[in-house]
Amino acid sequence: MNNALSAIKGLHITEKGTQMAGQNKYLFKVSTAANKLEIKQAVEDFFKVKVVKVNTMNYTGKQRRERTLHYGKKPDWKRAVVTLRAGDKIDLE
Repeated sequence: MNNALSAIKGLHITEKGTQMAGQNKYLFKVSTAANKLEIKQAVEDFFKVKVVKVNTMNYTGKQRRERTLHYGKKPDWKRAVVTLRAGDKIDLE
């Protein structure tokens, strides 16, 4: 990726992600082309925190029925679980 900040699309706020925040882990929706090093650099630059570990998961988009007999498809996406150093925090509000 050309720009490290283009790797992150935003925080992925869910029930599971909110519970993981107590363990210094945060969920991000990221670009499918981004790798772990780019995600780590982008989070550190944007939120001014120290990242310890990054885990990524690829999701395939589901098929959705249109109004006719044809099917469409939602886009594929990628999620990252970012673990921060003890004492660092990202404000979820």
